Amino acid sequence: MTLKEKYAALIATTNVSALGDVDIKEDNNVLYITATVHNGTEKDQLWYLYNLADPDFRAGDLILNINVDPNAAAQKMRVDTKHSNLNVRKGPGTDTEIVSKAAHHSEVTLLSKFDDNWYLIRTEDGVEGYCSANYLTAI
Repeated sequence: MTLKEKYAALIATTNVSALGDVDIKEDNNVLYITATVHNGTEKDQLWYLYNLADPDFRAGDLILNINVDPNAAAQKMRVDTKHSNLNVRKGPGTDTEIVSKAAHHSEVTLLSKFDDNWYLIRTEDGVEGYCSANYLTAI
């Protein structure tokens, strides 16, 4: 099975959800999908489909680079960790890479609620990622 076959549902949904062109390429047995979608819910759906094809995102054969339209409506939240920074991850789970950190008591933008445990946010410096819902409070 090719990577495009393995991730066919994800590719099809990305093509439907994307604001513009979807960039799909394969290099050294890794599939790269890059796009911008309308809102956080659409991005969550793509991560859900990714998890169905590769539970817990462990295969390492896909790089999903999906961003939410910067003009999408969103709610402001405050990072309420005890003392440390909050990890912001590529996807909704501790098995995905940390792409940024949000400072203690900083303001972030809530893009969507993936589930009760993971929220999709945008940091003050524009990095999108998922973090634990336990450390965010609505402003």
